[in-house]
Amino acid sequence: MKHLIIFAHPDSEKSFNAAILQKVVATSQKHGIDTQVRDLYRLGFNPILSAEELVGSKNAEVPEDIKQEQQLIDSADLITLIYPLWWMGYPAILKGYLDRILSHGFAYKTENGKSVGLLFGKKMQQFITIGNKEEKYQALGFDQSLRDCLVDGLFNFCGMFYKYQLNLSGLLCHLKLVFPYLVSVWMICPWV
Repeated sequence: MKHLIIFAHPDSEKSFNAAILQKVVATSQKHGIDTQVRDLYRLGFNPILSAEELVGSKNAEVPEDIKQEQQLIDSADLITLIYPLWWMGYPAILKGYLDRILSHGFAYKTENGKSVGLLFGKKMQQFITIGNKEEKYQALGFDQSLRDCLVDGLFNFCGMFYKYQLNLSGLLCHLKLVFPYLVSVWMICPWV
């Protein structure tokens, strides 16, 4: 099994997101899973989709750096995103990554006037840190809005099987005790 982890937090050493990344990598490797991490900030990934690139993608003209990322996604069985929720969405660098990588002709195509996903067989999971209690997001309906936009509107649209989303509140101290167990369970049984 090949596991691709896409990490999007500017502090890849001391943040809670960094701790999540370390645990996910360690758990994956412990189970003999071929694991690759793409730390978008350390890579200096350019999140800007230019007009030329947008037009070119419709003609199968893809920049080399984007082809490389697409090859990593193409060869992965499991894709994990680790990021903080900022203003009810992805950090800009991750949004730009997804805009550029999950392009027409790679992640989806148009067939008989309808969009069709092309990334079938890929499993997807997210570890998202949030600044408030998950119950508050649920009471306001934000959890469903996030699912509609970030899961159904993107990953399922592209044909991926969305496994799980774990929202981790930075305000919950007890997570430090249960978090290693939770990650271990999800990583051991990634297809559940």
